[in-house]
Amino acid sequence: MNRLIILSLTAALLFSCQSPKKNKLIIFHAGSLSVPLKQVCDSFQSLHPEVNIELEAAGSRTCARKITDLHKPCDIMASADYKVIDNLLIPGHASWNLKFASNEMTITYHEKSYRQADINAQNWFEILLDPKVRYGRADPNSDPCGYRSVLVSRLAEAYYQRPGLADSLLAKDQHHIRPKETDLLALLETGVIDYLFIYRSVAEQHRLKYLLLPDSINLKKPEPSEFYRQATVTISGKKPGETITQYGEPMIYGITQLSNAPNPELAQKFLEFFFTDSAGIKIMKKNGQPSVIPASTASFEQLPAYLKPFALMPENR
Repeated sequence: MNRLIILSLTAALLFSCQSPKKNKLIIFHAGSLSVPLKQVCDSFQSLHPEVNIELEAAGSRTCARKITDLHKPCDIMASADYKVIDNLLIPGHASWNLKFASNEMTITYHEKSYRQADINAQNWFEILLDPKVRYGRADPNSDPCGYRSVLVSRLAEAYYQRPGLADSLLAKDQHHIRPKETDLLALLETGVIDYLFIYRSVAEQHRLKYLLLPDSINLKKPEPSEFYRQATVTISGKKPGETITQYGEPMIYGITQLSNAPNPELAQKFLEFFFTDSAGIKIMKKNGQPSVIPASTASFEQLPAYLKPFALMPENR
C-alpha cells in the first residue's frame, strides 16, 4: 500500500511539473509589437485557455542577443526588422524567416512639446536642432528603430539638400538614447523630451500626436528603395568586434521559430493562428501594421509546409 501511495504521489508530482511546461509558449518580440501581440495572444488564449504565453519585449537586436549570447529559452521571435533574424539568428539558431508586416517612421510629440504648433514636414529637422528642444531616439545597436532613426536623418540630409544635417541631428541629445523606442514613451509623456523618432503604429496605438514624413525618407514604400539605399549605418555584428552595414530599405517585420524551441508543437499552433487572415493578421492590421503577406524569403525552402502559402520564393531564383 505504501508503495502504491508513493508511486501515485510521484506520478502526480511529475504531471504537475511537466504539464505547465507542455502548455508554455515563450515569445521574444520587438517593443513596437507589444500592443498587437498582446491582443493576438489574448485571442489565441480564448481558444486555448490551458496555454500560458510569456511575452518578453525588447529591442529586436537585444531579443536576438538574449538567444545567441545569453542562451535564454525562446520558442518564437518576432522582429521589427526581418534582417535581424537573417543576420543574427540564421543559421545557428533558426532556419527560416517569414515577413509579415510593414510600418513607417514618424516624429511623435505631445501637446506641450516646444514649438509643436510650428512643426511640419519641411522644418522638423530645424525644430529638433533648436537648443530649447529635447528629442529622443533608440539605440541603433539594440533596436531597428534606432538605426532607422539614423537612416532617416541621413536620407533627410539628401532629400532636403542640407549638407551636415545628419551629423548635427545625431550629435544632439545623445543622453536621451534608450535601448528600444517604447522606452522613450514615458519620457515623452512626462515632458522630459519634446519629440522622438518612432513608428507610426506605436504613435497611433498610444494615441499620440505625430508628424508624417515624406515617403522619400520615412522607409515606408518600396518605390523609393534606390533612394533609401544611399543611407547606411554601421551596427554591431554577430561576434564582438564584427560589424554589419545596414542600408536604408522599406520597413518589414519578420518572425521565426527557434530551432531549439522548448515547445515546437505549441509554437506551430500559435503561428498557424498568427498567420490566419481573420485572426492574427487581422489584429496586426487593426493596430496600424499593414500585412506584406505573401513576401519573398531567402529561406523559403526551409519553411515548414504549413507556412509556405504565406511566402514567396526569392525573385532571383
